[in-house]
Amino acid sequence: MSPKLKLAPEKTLSPAAAKLRLLKRLHCTLKFETLARQSGARMIAGVDEVGRGSLFGPVVAAAVILDPSYRIRGLRDSKLLPAERREVLAERIREHAIAWAIAAVDAARIDQINIYQASRVAMREAVISLQPGPDHLLIDAMRLDCELPQRAIIHGDALSASIAAASILAKVERDRMVREWDPVFPVYGLASNKGYSTPHHLAALRQHGPSPLHRQSFAPVWNNPVPQEVLAFMLEEKPEEVLEELNEAVIKTAATQSPIY
Repeated sequence: MSPKLKLAPEKTLSPAAAKLRLLKRLHCTLKFETLARQSGARMIAGVDEVGRGSLFGPVVAAAVILDPSYRIRGLRDSKLLPAERREVLAERIREHAIAWAIAAVDAARIDQINIYQASRVAMREAVISLQPGPDHLLIDAMRLDCELPQRAIIHGDALSASIAAASILAKVERDRMVREWDPVFPVYGLASNKGYSTPHHLAALRQHGPSPLHRQSFAPVWNNPVPQEVLAFMLEEKPEEVLEELNEAVIKTAATQSPIY
């Protein structure tokens, strides 16, 4: 009797890896945009945010009204795209979309109202900034406080081209904003981790404590044993004024629209 072959146990995926595998199987199409047009909508905006899980800096949202007569190939969830590809697509979106806008909510405000509500505020601000304005919203897994017809789509950035476009713009803009702070706070490795919970970032928090732009309400930040970092120049000025200047810089938003086609 031949011996039984032993099969290697299947490796258990982490929740993040399992979600990524699911997203890769989904197809980004214009299905939801087509359904909205069939109901009479013409200016359909995709809305998404980036940075909810980060420990540092703002949450950034974007809203995009794609031109139905111009197809931008390669749109998909920004998490599935390499940085270079996101930059290329972001340029095409800004050039060919009917309208696009970006808004951000800073870390201090996130600590005040929580990250969920801050994400909704950023999304709503992006929608309000669109010119021309939308008459229908497609939103990634959320509903906003506005009177416009809207549809919340689970994994919307992997299913809807408009939401994917918003995801890409928000990701590119937030990455740029966080990279600008890397020379100011070099110990955290912000240029590479974008403020997320990497081993290097967590180790830096334990060793140096948080910066003024870390989200103090997030457990990995307030659980660390070292007090908040005080910059040398902050000792010469009023802390409230310095933090206000820092926050104003980090939430600098962009809102540019292309001509109506």
